[in-house]
Amino acid sequence: MTSEIIYKGALRTEAKHLQSNTIIETDAPTDNQGKGERFSPTDLMATSLGSCMLTIMGIKARDMNVLLDGTEVSIHKKMKSEPRRVGSIDVKFNFPAHLNLDEKTKTILERAAITCPVAKSIHPDIELNVDFGWKE
Repeated sequence: MTSEIIYKGALRTEAKHLQSNTIIETDAPTDNQGKGERFSPTDLMATSLGSCMLTIMGIKARDMNVLLDGTEVSIHKKMKSEPRRVGSIDVKFNFPAHLNLDEKTKTILERAAITCPVAKSIHPDIELNVDFGWKE
């Protein structure tokens, strides 16, 4: 088992990761009757994509002796209706200014990111827009 989730009322859940006992709370978003005081479940889905991409890229970078420390990823999730669902996820990487990589290394890292398990698990109807934004 990976996690246990409890409904806390008022459209809030509490999920516990069983291996680490880490807790994540969710709220329904304000555009769907919630308070929006925590990540929504669809926020977590989109955020998982960015975190997975960066993690898999980090594994590949470590194998290549490349330091990605300080790299940031911004996520913008857009919803669709009828049925209500995630329509698209924009992923924008922001690499540290000191990172100076050749084109081959960039390509290897990009391929690692876009083939992460979460990206491969997202339904093909969800539009994924990834901007690696390498600094020149």
